[in-house]
Amino acid sequence: MTSRERTLLSALGISQFGDFIYLVAINVYIYRLTGSASAVAVLWIISPVVSLVIKSFAGSWVDRSDLRRLLIQTDLLRAFLIGILPFLPLSMLYIDLIALAVIKAVVEPATLTYVATLVPQTDRISFNAYRSLITSGAFLIGPALAGGLLYIASADLAIWLNAISFLVSAVLLMRLPHFSASIERGMKLQDVLSDWRLVYQFSKDARYMTGLYILAMLMMIATLALDTQEVVFLQRSIGLSETDYGLLMSLTGIGSVTGSWFVARYAKTLSVRTLLTIGYTFVAIGYMLYAVADSFSIVCTGFLLLGCFHAFAGTGFLTFQQTNIPLHLMGRFTSLYGVGVSLLQIIAIVSIGLLGDIWSIRFSTILFAGLLVIVTICFLGMVLLPRKQRYFTTEEVKEEQHA
Repeated sequence: MTSRERTLLSALGISQFGDFIYLVAINVYIYRLTGSASAVAVLWIISPVVSLVIKSFAGSWVDRSDLRRLLIQTDLLRAFLIGILPFLPLSMLYIDLIALAVIKAVVEPATLTYVATLVPQTDRISFNAYRSLITSGAFLIGPALAGGLLYIASADLAIWLNAISFLVSAVLLMRLPHFSASIERGMKLQDVLSDWRLVYQFSKDARYMTGLYILAMLMMIATLALDTQEVVFLQRSIGLSETDYGLLMSLTGIGSVTGSWFVARYAKTLSVRTLLTIGYTFVAIGYMLYAVADSFSIVCTGFLLLGCFHAFAGTGFLTFQQTNIPLHLMGRFTSLYGVGVSLLQIIAIVSIGLLGDIWSIRFSTILFAGLLVIVTICFLGMVLLPRKQRYFTTEEVKEEQHA
């Protein structure tokens, strides 16, 4: 791995640790400030609602920007907006959180495109695996560190630590080269409409890649819906305690670190197709075990599978995107499809909650796990088509592949 790649990995990793600290701190902060569970629930709705609007044009902006400068500017702006959170009244606080959600909707496609631009094709599996390993470590350490800060200090300190992490990330990004996915500059309304048509045409031409992308997004939506009801399901249907849940989260984190380390260690010998096949197969099995579980041991097995094999699936799919979506379209493609994903996320989250109230949380969990398995089977059936092998190399995509 080159020094540039290590620097980028460090910048992304530091901000990731800050994010996990912030995730715990902001929930505690809002609840202490309002005493309302609904006020906390709003935090989970802000991001997908904002994405519905922003991602319709965010990709057009990203693909016409200097990616390094954009990432530095957004890191600095996030550091400022997070840093002032503890000083804001409740009404202004939610405005601040909406602004952060807007920035996040821009940062996601910008980061994906910048990584694909900076990291050579042959290093992408390894880079993405190490990035997954850092994320897994952040998942384990971040919340624990946040809990310690909340115990010995306050939520304010945890929030400010997140702001500092973005400042450090911005400084590291300043050491990296400038890149732009497109030579185009400026953005008008007709440019956005033209971009929509361009993505539509690319989707028609790249039907196989687009089909896999849509199926992967559907799997992600199903898993998100299942995750939102995790605590309720484990307590109501299986009778586990909050302590048991905390232990399960720790075991999931350990499994995630283990899986990420394995992928990073053997990145040179694991193909994208292998990562996708193994990863999504065992993720689906893990969720089905979780859905039908009636004891702690079965749930534990499911969570360990989820933690470990999410690393395989995530690394494989990220590399697949970076290889098969042209750089000049990557921001626009992922952002525009992100609009549909955000809408379906909201529908799925509301649906699984309503079904759990109307029938039972066990019924809604099994239903969504079953849908996940069906989509996974369709996805794997497409991945394993022998004549589509060329889509799973680490070589840059060729236009004729999309015929």
